Order: sequence, then C-alpha cells, then structure tokens
Amino acid sequence: MPEGLAADRPARSDRAFVTLVTNDDFALGARALLRSLRLNAGSDADLCVMHTGGVSEAALAPLRDRARLVRIGLLPTSDDFNAAHARDRLHGLAPFTRGEKPVFHTPLDNFAKLRLWQLDYDRVVFLDADTLVLRPIGRLFDYPEFCAAPNVYEGLGDFHRMNSGVFTARPDPETFAAMLARLNVPGAFWRRTDQTFLQDYFPDWHGLPVFDNMLQYVWFNLPELWRWADIRVLHFQYEKPWQDHAKADRLRPLIELWRAYAGEGEVPDSRSLPDPA
Repeated sequence: MPEGLAADRPARSDRAFVTLVTNDDFALGARALLRSLRLNAGSDADLCVMHTGGVSEAALAPLRDRARLVRIGLLPTSDDFNAAHARDRLHGLAPFTRGEKPVFHTPLDNFAKLRLWQLDYDRVVFLDADTLVLRPIGRLFDYPEFCAAPNVYEGLGDFHRMNSGVFTARPDPETFAAMLARLNVPGAFWRRTDQTFLQDYFPDWHGLPVFDNMLQYVWFNLPELWRWADIRVLHFQYEKPWQDHAKADRLRPLIELWRAYAGEGEVPDSRSLPDPA
C-alpha cells in the first residue's frame, strides 16, 4: 500500500464501505456501524476501517473480525496548518452554537479522512463512525464521484452546505496528491475541517437525498421531514449516542436504536418505529 497506510489483510473486493476511527470513542461507534452494515447494507462490498495511532489495541480488537483494518498516519500538514486547526483555536474562530462537540473531538484528525483516496479500491462509500445503516445502500457504489447529502438539520438554508458524513468516492493517487496541494497552503483555514474542504474541492457535488444521511437533530427540529420508512442512514451529528448529554432525553428513541446495534441481541426494524409527533 502507499506510504502512510498499512492493511491487516488484502482487499476482498474492488468496492468498500469505509469509515475512520481516530480514538477509542469512535471505535465504539464503528462497532455499531459495522453491525448495521452487515445486517442492512445489501451489498457484498468489503468493510474497511481506517484508524490512526490514537486508537488503542483494546478498542480495535472487536473490529478485527468484522472489517479490514488499515492503519493510517495523519496528513503531513505544516505546523501553521496544525495550529490553525487545533481544537481550541478552531472552536474559538468557528464556534458550534447549535450543538456540542464531544470532548474527544479533535478537529485536525478529520483531515485523515482524505487518506481514503489512497486505498486500493475502485469505488468507496464513506460513512462516519457515528452513523447507522438502516436500509440497503449498495446502489451508492454506482453513483459518481462526488455525491453527498446536504447538511440539513434546522431549516431550508442548510441545503447550501454538504455534510461529509456519507459520500461516494473513487480512490486515486493523483486525486489525493491534488487534494494535499490545495489543502495545506499558506493561511489555509477550513472552518468545518474536511467538510468545508471537500465542498470546496468538489464544488459541483452531486446531492444525495437527506434520507441517505439523516442528521439526528431533524428528529426535533424538522419532525415533518422524518419518516423511519425512508431513512437509509442515520447520523448522530454533534452529541454521540454512547455519551451522557443534555439532549439525550429528546433523542431517546434514536439512542435506544443505536444501543441495540451496539449490542449483540436483536435489533428492531426501523420501519416499525413511530415517527416523531
């Protein structure tokens, strides 16, 4: 594999569902995501977890028999770039006013997501580790690069921004090199890290339906948009379902669904769940 990547086994397909794990907390999310993919994805594509050195072996162990693990290094960005995107400075310049990022959120780690363009697959569907797949999504492998859903969770204005929690990609070393050349330029500041960068790099991004990346705040902000029968991917943006947090009571049905996938018992058919009032 290219420099900076090391896989624990060969690829078994030219297509893969890929996620990124940068710490032990996100490994918890990845475990539930992988189970949801096994049960619901409707595809025999490879399952691949990219992970950085920030993840302990104990946290990786439950993932080893569920997916191909690819250790990756953080991107070779400059000291000025790293300082600009350090947690305290980035959150100070671009504060989160609608939700709370968890304490384990390290913004600079997000850029490691670009390593997927170095992977030895022809086609990739990327999913953040805080997502669940509830309905088949294999059709996305036949979508072009770059497809993503809008960042909808509050109102119509959200449609102007994309969310990088679910997207389609075509790994290519030339694309990766071009991304690095644009990413790390003097004075660069990507307000929402990989999300802002990817929207800039792919300005004509193809829009997926919001049901391919349904953000959890829609549950209480836009309940008329929420229908369990339509949702293919559920995304726990901001607060995570394995945390204790201030919005947990408002999101209880979603958290209980995540816990079912995170365990070993039966999981409910999401289509049987009641929609928000």
